[in-house]
Amino acid sequence: MTSLEFLYKTAFGRVLLKPLISRPVSRICGAYLDTKLSKCHIKSFAKNNNINTDDYILDGIGSFNDFFCRRIKEGLRPVDMAENSFVAPCDGLLTVYPITSGSVIPVKQSVYTISELLEDEMLAADFNGGYCLVYRLCVDHYHRYGYVETGSKGANRFISGKLHTVRPIALSEYPVFVRNCREYCTIDTEAHGKLVQMEVGAMLVGRIVNDMADPFNVVRGKEKGHFEYGGSTIIVLAQRGRVKIREDIMYSTMNGVETPVKFGEAVGEYL
Repeated sequence: MTSLEFLYKTAFGRVLLKPLISRPVSRICGAYLDTKLSKCHIKSFAKNNNINTDDYILDGIGSFNDFFCRRIKEGLRPVDMAENSFVAPCDGLLTVYPITSGSVIPVKQSVYTISELLEDEMLAADFNGGYCLVYRLCVDHYHRYGYVETGSKGANRFISGKLHTVRPIALSEYPVFVRNCREYCTIDTEAHGKLVQMEVGAMLVGRIVNDMADPFNVVRGKEKGHFEYGGSTIIVLAQRGRVKIREDIMYSTMNGVETPVKFGEAVGEYL
């Protein structure tokens, strides 16, 4: 039995889990990972997670968190700027689910509603019949992310919550995405309707760092922000009849398999 199985599958483990998913514990861990002392963990972390450090800009790294949210070298994440391309805003493992009667019904995971996710029934209604794209970031992924599309961005909305892990074992036990702390904005586009882009925190991720909170015009692929230590998730909502998702991604999702994608890669096309 792994440590996560113990925490999520046993009665005693669930007792121990409660403090671990709290924001104060995350803040304490984050404070340490911001210190110079935490640099000692970088080398083993990169080795254990097969991170190719040659791909990244490592000047001025003063702490473990500096390394975790490192910038990638120019040209290694080209963004597909074709007009009809619907792109990934981050590196991650992607699953895509139809939004049916306001609910998302993932394979082998907890059901949740869009109104619970957004805590806004009127906004949620705009996405009934559309798609919910879930990008799960693991610790070895690039943890900076960009805007999914060009358009007029609404103000960021932060929703406080717990910090469950976003690994499948937790997703099968709890509706994690509607319990964890999260932040989202709307993006109104001229040709592709309205989109929602949401960042979801996870265990030992106390900080979702978005660059600007005020409404302004954004550009597909321009950096939006970054996560600090841990696995995390980005969710994108697309309205009904606006996008067609790649067949390989839909097929994999139906079979309970996540599809690895990279920031800027086309995961579908606009209709």
